[in-house]
Amino acid sequence: MTIEIIRNALAWCIVINLGLLLWWFLFITLAHDWTYRFHGKWFKISVETFDAIHYAGMALFKVGIFLFNLVPYLALRIVG
Repeated sequence: MTIEIIRNALAWCIVINLGLLLWWFLFITLAHDWTYRFHGKWFKISVETFDAIHYAGMALFKVGIFLFNLVPYLALRIVG
């Protein structure tokens, strides 16, 4: 396995993960009420708690993308 293959894999991971993050954001933004009602069937939480959970989840996911995909990608671009 060459550095080029790993670099390409990390680049695709970044694209796919950012696409998932964008989908999540748009889904929560555009279909907020439906999503809240759907999850409300299983969990009894307030709208504010629901929003805070999703906001924190998106922030954690974004940090994970930066830490596990973007930083190694940039390091491999610098090295090779």
